[in-house]
Amino acid sequence: MIRLSERLQKIADFIEPGESVADIGTDHGFLPIALRESGKSPFVILSDVNEGPLEKARANIEKHLPEERIDIRIGNGLKILKPGEVDAVVIAGMGGLLIAEILGEDPLKTRSFRKFILQPRTAQKKLREWLYAHGFTITDEALAREGKLLCEIIVAAPCSEGLDKMPDDIDLEISPILFTKNDPLLVEFIENKIRIEMRVYRSIRDNAVKNQEDLLRRSKERIELLLKLIDEAEDRQEKSGLLKKEW
Repeated sequence: MIRLSERLQKIADFIEPGESVADIGTDHGFLPIALRESGKSPFVILSDVNEGPLEKARANIEKHLPEERIDIRIGNGLKILKPGEVDAVVIAGMGGLLIAEILGEDPLKTRSFRKFILQPRTAQKKLREWLYAHGFTITDEALAREGKLLCEIIVAAPCSEGLDKMPDDIDLEISPILFTKNDPLLVEFIENKIRIEMRVYRSIRDNAVKNQEDLLRRSKERIELLLKLIDEAEDRQEKSGLLKKEW
């Protein structure tokens, strides 16, 4: 059986048995092949905007599922799908702004799908903001390691009622769901953000920049907020046995 990376396995874990799936931007086709190989999904669609990745996917299908005919389509975004054609749509490994653009091209078609599993490489906060602003709810999230990176996986679904209020900036950046489910990578995820913000603070401090004092204040406030969040995450993990504090 095909062996998935941690990132792709976390995405696969969000697929329920019996759900049909479209993998938009499939690249090598590993995820849909694994879903068919395991019998988890009765029907999968592989798509990409370029022929090159689809050739790789075809080669992998021939290797792992030589007797099976799998639906392979070339095209951009959701244009290759009919409304409601699959239960779940996976869009992974793209920038968050591009994912939002794909979802926004045909709102009626987009809302015809029951579930989206999104893994933005960049602009994760902007994507969450877009989802909330356009009638989606975020039902689950997870972090996954890929090399030196921690990837954010977002599960979203269309909802009938909009939000009364957009979540705070920090909740758009670090999902409260990760705290609720006690994601094992959450502490490391916040630590990375603290390191980045510390570099920002030192850069502002050591260089003559416009509005330096205001920028330093805001950077310091952000560091303090992240430190509070990491304390909360560590406390949750310590209580669950995921983390043992050294005194």
